Amino acid sequence: MTELAGKLAALDGWRRLALAMVLGALGSLAFAPLYVLPALPLAFTGLVWLLEGCPTWRMRALLTWFFAWGHFIAGLYWVGFAFFVDAEQFGWLVPFPVLGLPALLALFPAACLALAWRADWPRGPRVLLLAVGWTASEWLRGHVLSGFPWNEIGYVWGFSPAEMQAGALIGTLGLSLVTVAAAALPALFADRGRAAYAWLGAAFAVLVAIWLGGLWRLDSADEATLPGVKLRLVQANIPQKQRYTPKERQDRFERQLQLSASPGAQAITHLIWPESAIPTFIDMDPTPLHLLEDMLGPGRLLFSGADRRSPLDDPDIKVWNGLQVIGDKGIVATYDKRHLVPFGEYLPMRPLLALIGLNKLTAGTLDFSTGDSTRALAVPGLPPVRVLICYEDIFADEVWTGGERPGWLLNITNDAWFGESSGPYQHLATARFRAVEQGVPLVRVANTGITAIVDAEGRVVSELGLDRTGVLDGGLPRALSVPTPYARFGDLIPLALAIAACGLAIVTQRKSRAGLTSGNAARMG
Repeated sequence: MTELAGKLAALDGWRRLALAMVLGALGSLAFAPLYVLPALPLAFTGLVWLLEGCPTWRMRALLTWFFAWGHFIAGLYWVGFAFFVDAEQFGWLVPFPVLGLPALLALFPAACLALAWRADWPRGPRVLLLAVGWTASEWLRGHVLSGFPWNEIGYVWGFSPAEMQAGALIGTLGLSLVTVAAAALPALFADRGRAAYAWLGAAFAVLVAIWLGGLWRLDSADEATLPGVKLRLVQANIPQKQRYTPKERQDRFERQLQLSASPGAQAITHLIWPESAIPTFIDMDPTPLHLLEDMLGPGRLLFSGADRRSPLDDPDIKVWNGLQVIGDKGIVATYDKRHLVPFGEYLPMRPLLALIGLNKLTAGTLDFSTGDSTRALAVPGLPPVRVLICYEDIFADEVWTGGERPGWLLNITNDAWFGESSGPYQHLATARFRAVEQGVPLVRVANTGITAIVDAEGRVVSELGLDRTGVLDGGLPRALSVPTPYARFGDLIPLALAIAACGLAIVTQRKSRAGLTSGNAARMG
């Protein structure tokens, strides 16, 4: 291992950068749906040894940028699929999301690791600082501009409900910090000293403690569902290319009506349709609304994605990507999406970019407007629900921002944009972590996606897979009786963990330096 570490550190030029890019791409295999977890220590251990051959911060920043670029290209390649839905208009733009977006995201770890790295420190403290730097970069890319915290390293534990439970205490960011540190610490095998084994033993002990704590938490979990609630989740599985003509819109509406009325419908208390499922502005067009009211009958409710627009006499026309709750007497409640997708739902810098012929990916030339509330909706017969439309579920610190605590989360989405790729699987994994962090169940309904019911511990109770047409019937799992620590304190907890890791690194480095000084003095004496 010492010889291998030396060879990697001695690499220079394009070989060093190419290997960094390959290692970054390798690390992405640890995410859903593959969950090749051993790829992560291979990637981060190699990164540590490569960084040891970079004498300046500029070289370290460049090396880390190539590592992160490869990591994000391999992990986010599926974003380009959306540009092929209307390939004639948007196909030529594919290199920008597939290569350009990862290039921009890679700037965050490049800057953070260049600042966090300490070339003259022992490997153990240095690795801790690397983990802090990488986690800081995840926080930054989740907040700068509109934010895009997709595939934080903590999500690699989506295959293990036991390890996921740490999210209830330290959040996904905290789990990222622990995971990156554990993945990079095998670099200490090159030291062959007792200190190296102590660091590795400590990392192993932390992961085992998280696993055992998770098992205990799962063993004591309440698996009951709310009495008197029977959900039907409708996944119509309509290809994205078949959603825009009037006939296609009507066919989509009728298919969802048929699925909603399929066998077993009489026992259903609440129907849920996916994002943009209703093809018209139903608050202005009574025909589909009356059809829905008749289908529901007394006592039943429908949650459905439905675009909404400002009144016809409003000179400043606005449209919202929203959800509406419908009963037999009309619309009961409304939620408008607050965190919109750049280029998908609105065109940033529209006056400039429109001049070169760009537009948003969704139909129409009018940008969606931003909703004005993140509060939970009060709905008859159910606990308060926090609605998360599409990728709103990737923003952990926006799920509960005040007001009444939600009793469940509802994520409606349309992952048909991304075809048979890693994207829908990664999206489900991300949503499950929101349930763990908040200690409340999650109901996820996709046009195709994956549709699923998830309990308050993040376990998938039942699901309807990608490219499947049908309905998923089930109860609503109970929420935890009290908020989790992460739900109460949010990112203050991973921040405290990062400060503690920095403190441990500093103390260990000083002890190591003091030991070297006393050892040198003894030899001189």
